[in-house]
Amino acid sequence: MKILITPKSFGNYREKTYPLLTGAGYEIIENTTGRTLTEDEIIKLAKDDVVGIIVGIDPLTAKVLKSCRKLRAVSKYGVGMDNIDLTAAEKLGIKVKNAAGSNSVSVAELAIALMFEAARRVAVMSATVKLGGWDRVLGIELTGKTLGLIGCGHIGKEVAKRAKGLLMDVQVYDPYFGDEEFLEKYAVKRCASLNELLSTSDIVSLHLPLTNETRHLINSRTIQAMKKSAILINTSRGELVDEDSLYTALKEKTIAVAAQDVFSKEPPLPGEKLLTLTNFILTPHAGAFTAEAVEKMAIYSTKNLIEMLKH
Repeated sequence: MKILITPKSFGNYREKTYPLLTGAGYEIIENTTGRTLTEDEIIKLAKDDVVGIIVGIDPLTAKVLKSCRKLRAVSKYGVGMDNIDLTAAEKLGIKVKNAAGSNSVSVAELAIALMFEAARRVAVMSATVKLGGWDRVLGIELTGKTLGLIGCGHIGKEVAKRAKGLLMDVQVYDPYFGDEEFLEKYAVKRCASLNELLSTSDIVSLHLPLTNETRHLINSRTIQAMKKSAILINTSRGELVDEDSLYTALKEKTIAVAAQDVFSKEPPLPGEKLLTLTNFILTPHAGAFTAEAVEKMAIYSTKNLIEMLKH
């Protein structure tokens, strides 16, 4: 009856989480490498007697899941589950659940921060001053701009609420969204098509999961629908954006700025061409990395695992 815990930061909250696991009769196996585990490392640790895994971004592929003979449940330390082969898990009868809602505020606040950075280039100006310069970058105001949210789940809703506080107009495209009360309460417009949202938004922010349907949703064709002055924000998954098309669009000024917290390969490979552009901003997948969100993710994922293993 062992539990494998892979996230590097999980141990910071062991006082609040480990007693829940040990009290339920489980022995804890920790990731002591200080980095993300490989498939073979997970198999080595969990192949014989691990019944549950609390996983971060480590790969739980079909190979891994099949190799863990006693595995009954996987609890995601976070929300995005594209590192877990959900189809294989279902076939194997392994329950999977994420820590929905645990990091919504933190990711939403970073999305807003990236909007301000793209609009005012604070980091660029600060770096210039520290090097002895005094050059200003002409910015834009967010007030009165139209923010288009592609996806309006937990995080999208939090972004919308904060954007309305900044006196922005907010619209969403999400064919799966059904909370009409939310739209009415916050005066958020629903777009009938993706093209409508892209062509009428000053800022486009992505808040949707990575699936076969959404992979490279932002590509050369959809970018062409956007305003030349548009700002693209991505705090969801790097693969939602075709990075070759984004590079071309930014270099040719087809859109103005892109600010992301995610990338297709994290960290980017040396010589990544997007990083050479002054109108491309990238942070190291830090959206959920706040004291509040990390603690909630640890507690939510622990409780989720215990609940799944009860049944």
